[in-house]
Amino acid sequence: MKIRLHQFLSRTGHFSSKNKAKNAVWEGSISVGGRIVKDISYEFNPEKREVLFKGIKLSLPSNYEYFILNKPAGVICSRINKHERSLNKNSVFSLFEGRIDSRVLDSLVTVGRLDEGTTGLLIMTNDGSLVNDIANPSKNIGKTYAVKVSKRVTSELISSIRMGVSIDITRDGMTEEYLTMPAEVTKISNYSIEVTIFEGKKRQIRRMIESLGNRVLELHRSSIGGLNLDAYSLNSGEYKKESREVIMDRITKL
Repeated sequence: MKIRLHQFLSRTGHFSSKNKAKNAVWEGSISVGGRIVKDISYEFNPEKREVLFKGIKLSLPSNYEYFILNKPAGVICSRINKHERSLNKNSVFSLFEGRIDSRVLDSLVTVGRLDEGTTGLLIMTNDGSLVNDIANPSKNIGKTYAVKVSKRVTSELISSIRMGVSIDITRDGMTEEYLTMPAEVTKISNYSIEVTIFEGKKRQIRRMIESLGNRVLELHRSSIGGLNLDAYSLNSGEYKKESREVIMDRITKL
């Protein structure tokens, strides 16, 4: 399976930050298959091409780890950069610090992302193939959320979400209109619904609700496919190690 060079380097655990990995590429310190590569987005198959950093062979972890996390509100799904640190931001990765091997921690990535205010099910791993097996839109795996809104849930809101909602998407500095894919919706109460989406645009559910004249107060991901967070009895901020086989078996079992 092909992977972008900067993603490969971040997952090796050799670099303490993504910026250091990227700088190594830009400085000409990385060779792939015997050739210096200065493009961080260069794609290659690490099983077929050797990667060297100043003569040192780099490789992905031989032992893959998988974690089910109940993400708390107020943490982001990326590693903290200098600007975010100045704003006292916290990261999901900090929840693992001092609790798992630092080399494993350095190589972890999130399978998809939840925004800072969203809570619930998050899978974290250093297995890039699992990320593709779950997050790739072509897999058509539903993600289910409990949504609490500020205004009364109407039949029009439910109908619109089921059919698709027009939202604004920003790409490369350009804003364009996007029609979301049909979603599954169940009314839970006058101010809450359960929504299952089969794509993952940035802040998608929040934007859908706002586009329909309402506002999300609380957003919690309860499941990915058939993998349900409730099965793990995790308090907010807690995580549990799981196997790849169990994760994929539960996700694909509906």
